[in-house]
Amino acid sequence: MNAATQAKPPSLFWTLTEGRAIFELGSFGILRKAMKTLPRGDGHSVLVLPGFMATDGSTRPMRSLLDDLGYESIGWGLGRNVRFNRQREEEMHELIERIYKARGRRMSIIGWSLGGVFAREMAKQHPDKIRMVISLGSPISNDRNHSSARHLFNAINGTEIDAAMESRYAKLHEAPPVPTTSIFTKTDGIVAWRGSVQEDAPQTENICLPASHIGLGVNPLVMVAIADRLAQKEGSWKPFDRSGWRSLFFEGVPAS
Repeated sequence: MNAATQAKPPSLFWTLTEGRAIFELGSFGILRKAMKTLPRGDGHSVLVLPGFMATDGSTRPMRSLLDDLGYESIGWGLGRNVRFNRQREEEMHELIERIYKARGRRMSIIGWSLGGVFAREMAKQHPDKIRMVISLGSPISNDRNHSSARHLFNAINGTEIDAAMESRYAKLHEAPPVPTTSIFTKTDGIVAWRGSVQEDAPQTENICLPASHIGLGVNPLVMVAIADRLAQKEGSWKPFDRSGWRSLFFEGVPAS
């Protein structure tokens, strides 16, 4: 398939039904105490990056749960996630360096939507400081046409970029050299699920589950997958186990 000519955003139907995220938030609240029984971590830091146009406020519920599960969750502290340019990239480098210097151990990064793109790119440049990357509904192909927000992104960031950044965009589909999980949903109304699929590699995996794009950061099933992934001992990564009851909700790359 020629992704450059065939990539397209989600159907209008799924975009118009993104309001279902309110029910995912409600289920998060209802199941909040029960989710404390999810696999616990070893105390390492988990940096959580918000999606396009969002702030740390959007990731607060997830970070609160991660704290309860024994991690040290960290918001990115860079305001609203709007622009992707050299200044923002430098700020991200400084953030990674600061966290690593303060904690003295590798961190994991969870990135929601555009935040997942940032997470993967930072892991490519700092593999010695980053333990694992988890992206949520992230447009990780090198074709912006997978996203229904592409026009707004282009309006803010422009379509012409310098040679160095253009080279970076062309390699977005390449996974970083650390364990990398892409979590996405076929019913995403913002980023078409095909734009979130990783290529097969020894330390990459795709997890597809029922959710909305806006609800990915509070969806209880997403929390199950995240907790399972983060709880693995460093250096002993294995793909997500979809057997048993999980087979009812989780799958790899959908057939269509």
